[in-house]
Amino acid sequence: MKYDVENRRIWLKGEILNVNDAKINVLSPTSQFGLNVFEGIPCYWNDNEHQLYAFRLDDHYNRLLRSAKLLQLDCTYTKEDFTNAFIDVIKANEYDENLSVRQTLFVDGFGSWGSEGPVEMFVAPIPRGRTSAEYNKKGLNCCVTSWRRISDETLSPRIKCGANYINSRVGQREALRNGYDTCLFLNEFGKVSEGPGSCFFMIKDETIITPQLTDSVLESITRDTVIKLAISLGYEVVERSIDRTELYTCDEAFLCGSAMEITPVLSIDKYIVGDGNTGCITKRIHMMYLDVVQGKNEQFKYWLTAIY
Repeated sequence: MKYDVENRRIWLKGEILNVNDAKINVLSPTSQFGLNVFEGIPCYWNDNEHQLYAFRLDDHYNRLLRSAKLLQLDCTYTKEDFTNAFIDVIKANEYDENLSVRQTLFVDGFGSWGSEGPVEMFVAPIPRGRTSAEYNKKGLNCCVTSWRRISDETLSPRIKCGANYINSRVGQREALRNGYDTCLFLNEFGKVSEGPGSCFFMIKDETIITPQLTDSVLESITRDTVIKLAISLGYEVVERSIDRTELYTCDEAFLCGSAMEITPVLSIDKYIVGDGNTGCITKRIHMMYLDVVQGKNEQFKYWLTAIY
Protein backbone atom coordinates (compact mmCIF):
# COMPACT_ATOMS: atom_id res chain seq x y z
CA MET A 1 0.00 0.00 0.00
CA LYS A 2 1.10 3.56 -0.67
CA TYR A 3 0.09 5.18 2.67
CA ASP A 4 0.08 4.08 6.30
CA VAL A 5 -3.33 3.49 7.84
CA GLU A 6 -3.37 6.79 9.74
CA ASN A 7 -2.85 8.69 6.48
CA ARG A 8 -4.72 6.50 4.04
CA ARG A 9 -6.89 8.07 1.36
CA ILE A 10 -10.66 7.96 1.50
CA TRP A 11 -13.31 9.10 -0.98
CA LEU A 12 -15.63 11.85 0.31
CA LYS A 13 -18.16 13.89 -1.69
CA GLY A 14 -16.36 13.31 -4.97
CA GLU A 15 -12.80 13.89 -3.73
CA ILE A 16 -10.00 11.59 -2.63
CA LEU A 17 -8.56 12.99 0.59
CA ASN A 18 -6.17 12.15 3.39
CA VAL A 19 -8.43 10.60 6.04
CA ASN A 20 -7.39 13.39 8.46
CA ASP A 21 -8.73 16.03 6.07
CA ALA A 22 -12.11 14.36 5.56
CA LYS A 23 -14.64 16.40 7.55
CA ILE A 24 -18.37 16.09 8.26
CA ASN A 25 -20.50 18.75 9.93
CA VAL A 26 -20.91 17.90 13.64
CA LEU A 27 -24.55 19.08 13.51
CA SER A 28 -25.46 16.89 10.55
CA PRO A 29 -28.14 14.21 11.05
CA THR A 30 -25.54 11.49 10.50
CA SER A 31 -23.41 12.90 13.32
CA GLN A 32 -26.26 13.53 15.75
CA PHE A 33 -28.60 10.60 15.02
CA GLY A 34 -26.66 7.96 13.11
CA LEU A 35 -28.72 8.71 10.00
CA ASN A 36 -26.73 6.72 7.49
CA VAL A 37 -26.74 3.40 5.66
CA PHE A 38 -23.60 1.50 4.80
CA GLU A 39 -21.90 -1.60 3.46
CA GLY A 40 -18.75 -3.35 4.62
CA ILE A 41 -17.34 -4.77 1.40
CA PRO A 42 -14.57 -7.40 1.56
CA CYS A 43 -11.74 -7.46 -0.97
CA TYR A 44 -9.15 -10.23 -1.30
CA TRP A 45 -5.72 -10.21 -2.89
CA ASN A 46 -4.77 -13.04 -5.25
CA ASP A 47 -0.97 -13.18 -5.21
CA ASN A 48 -0.68 -15.50 -8.22
CA GLU A 49 -2.75 -13.19 -10.41
CA HIS A 50 -1.55 -9.95 -8.76
CA GLN A 51 -5.20 -9.01 -8.61
CA LEU A 52 -7.51 -7.64 -5.92
CA TYR A 53 -11.07 -8.95 -6.01
CA ALA A 54 -14.13 -7.28 -4.48
CA PHE A 55 -16.65 -9.86 -3.30
CA ARG A 56 -20.28 -9.70 -4.45
CA LEU A 57 -20.05 -5.98 -5.12
CA ASP A 58 -23.35 -5.74 -6.99
CA ASP A 59 -25.18 -7.54 -4.17
CA HIS A 60 -23.73 -5.10 -1.64
CA TYR A 61 -24.90 -2.15 -3.74
CA ASN A 62 -28.38 -3.59 -4.17
CA ARG A 63 -28.66 -3.90 -0.39
CA LEU A 64 -27.28 -0.38 0.11
CA LEU A 65 -30.00 1.03 -2.16
CA ARG A 66 -32.68 -1.04 -0.39
CA SER A 67 -31.52 0.33 2.96
CA ALA A 68 -31.63 3.90 1.61
CA LYS A 69 -35.14 3.29 0.28
CA LEU A 70 -36.43 1.88 3.57
CA LEU A 71 -35.02 4.89 5.47
CA GLN A 72 -36.46 7.19 2.77
CA LEU A 73 -33.15 8.85 1.97
CA ASP A 74 -33.07 11.04 -1.12
CA CYS A 75 -30.04 9.40 -2.72
CA THR A 76 -28.84 10.77 -6.06
CA TYR A 77 -25.84 8.45 -6.33
CA THR A 78 -26.12 5.52 -8.74
CA LYS A 79 -24.55 2.06 -8.65
CA GLU A 80 -22.09 3.31 -11.27
CA ASP A 81 -21.13 6.15 -8.91
CA PHE A 82 -20.68 3.63 -6.09
CA THR A 83 -18.41 1.45 -8.21
CA ASN A 84 -16.29 4.29 -9.58
CA ALA A 85 -15.68 5.78 -6.12
CA PHE A 86 -14.88 2.35 -4.69
CA ILE A 87 -12.32 1.45 -7.35
CA ASP A 88 -10.78 4.92 -7.50
CA VAL A 89 -10.01 5.10 -3.78
CA ILE A 90 -8.54 1.59 -3.64
CA LYS A 91 -6.28 2.42 -6.59
CA ALA A 92 -5.28 5.72 -4.98
CA ASN A 93 -3.98 3.76 -1.97
CA GLU A 94 -2.32 1.15 -4.21
CA TYR A 95 -3.56 -1.67 -2.00
CA ASP A 96 -2.24 -5.17 -2.67
CA GLU A 97 -3.66 -6.92 0.40
CA ASN A 98 -6.98 -8.05 1.86
CA LEU A 99 -9.30 -5.15 2.67
CA SER A 100 -12.52 -4.26 4.38
CA VAL A 101 -14.11 -1.26 2.66
CA ARG A 102 -16.75 0.85 4.40
CA GLN A 103 -19.05 2.54 1.89
CA THR A 104 -21.56 4.86 3.55
CA LEU A 105 -24.44 7.06 2.42
CA PHE A 106 -25.10 9.71 5.07
CA VAL A 107 -27.39 12.67 5.62
CA ASP A 108 -25.33 15.85 5.69
CA GLY A 109 -26.35 19.48 6.26
CA PHE A 110 -28.23 21.03 9.19
CA GLY A 111 -31.40 18.94 9.23
CA SER A 112 -32.90 16.68 11.89
CA TRP A 113 -33.54 12.97 12.36
CA GLY A 114 -36.52 13.40 9.98
CA SER A 115 -34.46 14.78 7.08
CA GLU A 116 -34.29 13.00 3.70
CA GLY A 117 -31.11 14.76 2.56
CA PRO A 118 -28.79 16.05 1.39
CA VAL A 119 -27.29 12.57 0.99
CA GLU A 120 -23.52 12.34 0.61
CA MET A 121 -21.12 9.41 0.48
CA PHE A 122 -17.74 8.32 1.73
CA VAL A 123 -15.68 5.22 0.90
CA ALA A 124 -13.01 4.21 3.42
CA PRO A 125 -10.84 1.12 2.86
CA ILE A 126 -8.79 -0.44 5.64
CA PRO A 127 -6.51 -3.52 5.71
CA ARG A 128 -8.40 -6.45 7.28
CA GLY A 129 -5.79 -6.94 9.99
CA ARG A 130 -6.64 -3.51 11.38
CA THR A 131 -10.36 -4.17 11.91
CA SER A 132 -12.01 -4.90 15.29
CA ALA A 133 -10.48 -7.50 17.61
CA GLU A 134 -13.43 -9.91 17.51
CA TYR A 135 -13.07 -10.07 13.73
CA ASN A 136 -9.51 -11.37 14.00
CA LYS A 137 -9.99 -14.18 16.53
CA LYS A 138 -9.63 -17.87 15.58
CA GLY A 139 -12.52 -18.95 17.79
CA LEU A 140 -15.15 -17.27 19.95
CA ASN A 141 -16.52 -17.85 23.43
CA CYS A 142 -20.05 -16.45 23.37
CA CYS A 143 -22.86 -15.69 25.76
CA VAL A 144 -26.55 -15.13 25.14
CA THR A 145 -27.02 -11.45 25.92
CA SER A 146 -29.85 -10.21 28.12
CA TRP A 147 -30.62 -7.59 25.46
CA ARG A 148 -33.13 -8.51 22.73
CA ARG A 149 -32.52 -8.02 19.02
CA ILE A 150 -34.40 -5.19 17.33
CA SER A 151 -37.36 -6.34 15.25
CA ASP A 152 -39.11 -5.35 12.05
CA GLU A 153 -41.77 -3.64 14.19
CA THR A 154 -39.27 -1.40 16.00
CA LEU A 155 -36.15 -0.67 13.92
CA SER A 156 -35.82 -3.28 11.20
CA PRO A 157 -32.58 -5.30 11.10
CA ARG A 158 -33.24 -5.51 7.37
CA ILE A 159 -31.93 -1.92 7.16
CA LYS A 160 -28.15 -1.77 7.44
CA CYS A 161 -27.97 1.63 9.11
CA GLY A 162 -25.57 3.13 11.62
CA ALA A 163 -28.22 3.64 14.31
CA ASN A 164 -29.09 -0.09 14.34
CA TYR A 165 -25.63 -0.93 15.60
CA ILE A 166 -26.30 0.60 19.00
CA ASN A 167 -28.36 -2.56 19.57
CA SER A 168 -25.28 -4.61 18.65
CA ARG A 169 -23.16 -2.42 20.93
CA VAL A 170 -25.13 -3.01 24.12
CA GLY A 171 -24.97 -6.78 23.65
CA GLN A 172 -21.28 -6.74 22.77
CA ARG A 173 -20.38 -4.51 25.71
CA GLU A 174 -22.28 -6.82 28.09
CA ALA A 175 -20.39 -9.82 26.69
CA LEU A 176 -17.01 -8.14 27.12
CA ARG A 177 -17.81 -7.02 30.68
CA ASN A 178 -18.59 -10.62 31.57
CA GLY A 179 -15.44 -12.06 30.03
CA TYR A 180 -16.78 -13.34 26.70
CA ASP A 181 -15.59 -12.53 23.19
CA THR A 182 -19.02 -11.72 21.80
CA CYS A 183 -22.71 -12.53 22.19
CA LEU A 184 -25.79 -13.99 20.57
CA PHE A 185 -29.11 -12.15 20.59
CA LEU A 186 -32.55 -13.65 21.02
CA ASN A 187 -35.42 -11.96 19.20
CA GLU A 188 -38.61 -10.63 20.78
CA PHE A 189 -40.09 -14.16 20.80
CA GLY A 190 -37.08 -15.69 22.56
CA LYS A 191 -35.71 -17.42 19.45
CA VAL A 192 -32.06 -17.20 18.39
CA SER A 193 -31.42 -14.25 16.09
CA GLU A 194 -27.79 -13.33 15.35
CA GLY A 195 -24.57 -11.94 16.77
CA PRO A 196 -23.56 -8.26 16.81
CA GLY A 197 -22.83 -7.67 13.13
CA SER A 198 -22.76 -11.38 12.27
CA CYS A 199 -25.11 -14.24 11.42
CA PHE A 200 -25.31 -17.54 13.29
CA PHE A 201 -25.11 -21.12 12.04
CA MET A 202 -25.11 -24.36 14.02
CA ILE A 203 -24.56 -27.93 12.91
CA LYS A 204 -26.41 -30.92 14.31
CA ASP A 205 -26.04 -34.43 12.88
CA GLU A 206 -24.33 -32.95 9.79
CA THR A 207 -27.33 -30.71 9.05
CA ILE A 208 -26.51 -26.99 8.87
CA ILE A 209 -29.15 -24.86 10.60
CA THR A 210 -29.55 -21.08 10.63
CA PRO A 211 -32.35 -18.74 11.79
CA GLN A 212 -34.87 -17.53 9.23
CA LEU A 213 -34.59 -14.00 7.89
CA THR A 214 -37.88 -13.28 9.68
CA ASP A 215 -36.21 -14.09 13.03
CA SER A 216 -34.83 -10.51 13.23
CA VAL A 217 -31.82 -11.26 11.04
CA LEU A 218 -29.98 -8.99 8.62
CA GLU A 219 -30.32 -10.04 4.97
CA SER A 220 -26.65 -10.96 5.12
CA ILE A 221 -24.63 -11.50 1.96
CA THR A 222 -22.17 -13.72 3.81
CA ARG A 223 -25.07 -15.78 5.20
CA ASP A 224 -26.40 -16.27 1.68
CA THR A 225 -22.88 -17.19 0.51
CA VAL A 226 -22.47 -19.80 3.25
CA ILE A 227 -25.82 -21.39 2.37
CA LYS A 228 -24.92 -21.61 -1.32
CA LEU A 229 -21.44 -23.00 -0.63
CA ALA A 230 -22.76 -25.57 1.85
CA ILE A 231 -25.35 -26.80 -0.63
CA SER A 232 -22.68 -27.05 -3.34
CA LEU A 233 -20.67 -29.25 -0.94
CA GLY A 234 -23.66 -31.57 -0.55
CA TYR A 235 -24.83 -30.54 2.92
CA GLU A 236 -28.46 -30.14 3.91
CA VAL A 237 -29.19 -26.54 4.98
CA VAL A 238 -32.29 -25.75 7.03
CA GLU A 239 -33.54 -22.22 7.73
CA ARG A 240 -35.76 -22.32 10.83
CA SER A 241 -36.27 -20.81 14.25
CA ILE A 242 -33.80 -22.03 16.88
CA ASP A 243 -34.48 -22.41 20.62
CA ARG A 244 -31.88 -21.24 23.09
CA THR A 245 -31.32 -24.69 24.57
CA GLU A 246 -30.45 -26.06 21.12
CA LEU A 247 -27.33 -23.93 21.26
CA TYR A 248 -25.97 -25.96 24.15
CA THR A 249 -26.21 -29.35 22.43
CA CYS A 250 -25.12 -28.58 18.86
CA ASP A 251 -22.12 -30.32 17.32
CA GLU A 252 -20.58 -27.21 15.75
CA ALA A 253 -21.41 -23.52 15.51
CA PHE A 254 -20.01 -20.45 13.81
CA LEU A 255 -20.66 -16.77 13.20
CA CYS A 256 -20.20 -15.22 9.79
CA GLY A 257 -20.08 -11.78 8.23
CA SER A 258 -18.13 -9.71 5.72
CA ALA A 259 -15.63 -8.63 8.38
CA MET A 260 -15.69 -11.83 10.45
CA GLU A 261 -15.62 -14.26 7.50
CA ILE A 262 -16.48 -17.62 9.14
CA THR A 263 -15.36 -17.84 12.76
CA PRO A 264 -16.07 -20.91 14.89
CA VAL A 265 -17.98 -20.61 18.16
CA LEU A 266 -16.14 -22.66 20.80
CA SER A 267 -18.58 -22.21 23.68
CA ILE A 268 -21.95 -20.63 24.44
CA ASP A 269 -22.78 -19.59 28.03
CA LYS A 270 -19.77 -21.78 29.00
CA TYR A 271 -21.33 -24.87 27.41
CA ILE A 272 -18.56 -26.31 25.22
CA VAL A 273 -19.58 -26.67 21.57
CA GLY A 274 -18.51 -30.09 20.26
CA ASP A 275 -15.01 -30.77 21.50
CA GLY A 276 -14.20 -27.09 21.92
CA ASN A 277 -12.28 -26.83 18.65
CA THR A 278 -13.13 -25.82 15.10
CA GLY A 279 -15.49 -28.42 13.68
CA CYS A 280 -14.78 -30.32 10.45
CA ILE A 281 -17.78 -28.93 8.56
CA THR A 282 -17.08 -25.38 9.72
CA LYS A 283 -13.47 -25.73 8.59
CA ARG A 284 -14.46 -27.17 5.21
CA ILE A 285 -16.91 -24.35 4.48
CA HIS A 286 -14.39 -21.72 5.61
CA MET A 287 -11.66 -23.11 3.36
CA MET A 288 -14.02 -23.10 0.40
CA TYR A 289 -15.08 -19.57 1.23
CA LEU A 290 -11.46 -18.40 1.19
CA ASP A 291 -10.87 -20.07 -2.17
CA VAL A 292 -13.98 -18.39 -3.59
CA VAL A 293 -13.21 -14.85 -2.39
CA GLN A 294 -9.60 -15.08 -3.59
CA GLY A 295 -10.66 -16.11 -7.08
CA LYS A 296 -9.37 -19.67 -6.79
CA ASN A 297 -12.74 -21.32 -7.44
CA GLU A 298 -13.96 -21.01 -11.03
CA GLN A 299 -17.52 -22.07 -10.19
CA PHE A 300 -18.15 -18.91 -8.16
CA LYS A 301 -15.84 -16.46 -9.89
CA TYR A 302 -18.89 -14.56 -11.21
CA TRP A 303 -19.20 -13.15 -7.66
CA LEU A 304 -15.91 -11.26 -8.03
CA THR A 305 -15.06 -7.82 -9.41
CA ALA A 306 -11.44 -7.25 -10.39
CA ILE A 307 -10.03 -3.93 -9.15
CA TYR A 308 -6.84 -3.75 -11.23
